[in-house]
Amino acid sequence: MERRDFVKNTALAALGASFIGPAAAFADEKVTYLDSKDLTLLPKVKDDFALHFIALGDWGRNGEYDQLEVAKQMGQWATDHPNNFVISCGDNFYPSGVISEEDPLFNYSFENIYTAHSLQCDWHIVVGNHDHHTDVDAQIRYSKISRRWKMPARYYSKEVNLNKDVDKEIKSPEKVKSNDKVLFVMMDTDPFQHEDQADYVAKQMAWLNETLAAASADVKWKIVVGHHPFYTVGPRIVNIETLTMRKALTKTFEDHKVDVYLSGHEHSLQHLKGEGHTHQIISGAGSELTKVTEGAAFSRFAASAHGFMYFSIDSARLNIKAVDLTGKVLYETELKNV
Repeated sequence: MERRDFVKNTALAALGASFIGPAAAFADEKVTYLDSKDLTLLPKVKDDFALHFIALGDWGRNGEYDQLEVAKQMGQWATDHPNNFVISCGDNFYPSGVISEEDPLFNYSFENIYTAHSLQCDWHIVVGNHDHHTDVDAQIRYSKISRRWKMPARYYSKEVNLNKDVDKEIKSPEKVKSNDKVLFVMMDTDPFQHEDQADYVAKQMAWLNETLAAASADVKWKIVVGHHPFYTVGPRIVNIETLTMRKALTKTFEDHKVDVYLSGHEHSLQHLKGEGHTHQIISGAGSELTKVTEGAAFSRFAASAHGFMYFSIDSARLNIKAVDLTGKVLYETELKNV
């Protein structure tokens, strides 16, 4: 008799004679028992990077167009992998943004969609063209209502520490702490597409240059986040919007050695590298998809597939993965800090 059968039958015998009949019948049934390992959550994937985040754009469609399925995979991914926060690349609420900080769309398209425990982290927000259709500042005000929604202004910046502890020796209580940082610069790009917003754009560009120039000596990576891309192989590959952003941003990015420009707007996952220092990453596949074009010289990866980008960073490396709604890694690349 196997150990489990012995325990089962002994326990049943202890119940008394009144249960002999049912116990005999029960003994003939095949019972599946849970091992302790079945009741224990598996540990997260081991990872020696200091900082991790998910980037998602173009998502707010009340759960439709596979938004809910992408949200579920984000939750599973962040359960299985380290994750510090989420960056939203804009077009947070289709079709026309929100009308106030109490708009039901905050629940229908955000709070009730990204429900996984692993996604109850900070979400750092930029807005897109659809968000600008109504009260764009309502998304700023919502930061005071939602614990995880972080949008202090239409454009803002944040330096994040790469402060992962490193043991010198097992027997030593001393730690070596890195003071290295990542600079995130969050932009409001829709006004760049409107001539009557020229003064606002000029003010924002002055701020962008000042912010990048003032980055502390500890900043090892510079990541700018905006909604509109300056390179793409999506439908806007030669669109006036893309060319406008390229004209506005290229010199600034090159002057200040911006490592990554992260955007949405194109409903796909892309990695592009034009001339100069900056890599363009597009993560706009949070719900509805659009096509991509193959063969462009500056395209390193493009997929019209639902999903998100996952970043892992330390002082020397910046790793980027494109993950689809099934959890499959479609593409991976790693930038080196030289």
